[in-house]
Amino acid sequence: MKIIDVFEEIYWSLSANKVRSFLTVLGIVIGIGSVIAMVAVGQGASSNIQTSIQSAGSNLVTVSPGAPRGAGTQVSAGRGSAQTLTQADADAIKSSVTLAKATSPETTKRYQVTAKGLNTNTSIIGTVADYLNVHNVQIGEGAFINSQNVESLNKVAVLGPSTRDDLFGVGGTAVGQTIKINKIEFKVIGVTVAKGGSGFNNPDDTIYVPISTAQHFLAGGTFITSIGIEAVDANSMDSLKQEITNLLLERHKISDATLADFSVLTQADILASASTITNTLTYLLASIAGISLLVGGIGIMNMMLTTVTERTREIGLRKAIGADKSDISMQFLLEAVTLTFTGGVLGVVLGWLLSLAVTKFAGIAGQVSFSAVGLAFGVSALIGIVFGYYPARRAARLNPIDALRYE
Repeated sequence: MKIIDVFEEIYWSLSANKVRSFLTVLGIVIGIGSVIAMVAVGQGASSNIQTSIQSAGSNLVTVSPGAPRGAGTQVSAGRGSAQTLTQADADAIKSSVTLAKATSPETTKRYQVTAKGLNTNTSIIGTVADYLNVHNVQIGEGAFINSQNVESLNKVAVLGPSTRDDLFGVGGTAVGQTIKINKIEFKVIGVTVAKGGSGFNNPDDTIYVPISTAQHFLAGGTFITSIGIEAVDANSMDSLKQEITNLLLERHKISDATLADFSVLTQADILASASTITNTLTYLLASIAGISLLVGGIGIMNMMLTTVTERTREIGLRKAIGADKSDISMQFLLEAVTLTFTGGVLGVVLGWLLSLAVTKFAGIAGQVSFSAVGLAFGVSALIGIVFGYYPARRAARLNPIDALRYE
């Protein structure tokens, strides 16, 4: 039998019952589309997290209070909530660690902020002038906190662009205005350049104040929530991490490093932990969506078995005029593969549209990769072969005499 004849037979066979063929293909479309969309969302979220971590600063090492959690679990919501780091620790790192180019102690807490009848709840970061260099922050308007502000406990604030928009309107004039943080008046002296981000760690939705002011008027105490350190170069990161660890162990009088009451993380550590979490989430989402592919495959097998039963006499007639088992088997197998391949193409389109919808309405930039598309086609073809094999084999093994007698 010529290959063109086979495809003509496939077309007429599948179009004979359009509704049944459509519903069968629909299961594959939903399965493939769901898998592609979930993988795209997972990869997009992973990319956003990596970009956010990398934009936090160049050659950045972060010291946080609290015991280290171990590989893959160091990034947690509770990390940094303990009170084991002080301003004196930050000063010691600045003066004693030779591989530290710049150091910025920070105290962070969310407060209610009001201005001209408008209000927002945002992160207040008490810090020093070196924060600009350590975290790659740039000033768009006005000036940043300086050493004089810190020494004098000045009530001055620098706004992120998102916070500026919330308090003074989009693009409004903020420099020189007065805001109230936790009912205490602060004068706005600058606005930072937008870096992009989302969620609670959005650098654009932040207010910076002198660390001494934050400790005295807002937090009440000398404890700090983290210390950011910029290494002299990328090759010094591991050495800097070890040098800081040794210094703090000595200062905190801890002989066993496993009992440390602080954790020291490089950007590579944070990226590795974040990647582990996002990859696990992506695999989980894809696995859940993959269940619908299995259901779609079962639908393919069910349809093909029904088709074999309906066309028993046709199969017997074909065998009677010379068709062999391979011809019959190939025809029914190709019908199953055609259904799943068509579903795969439509599923890719559906997955792409879903990822665009997520990007537009959820703010997560979904990334549809060529590997995901290739995998979708491969899986759809495999499903056609796996779930079409038994019906095709059953059709090929029909006895022609019994098939011709079938009513």
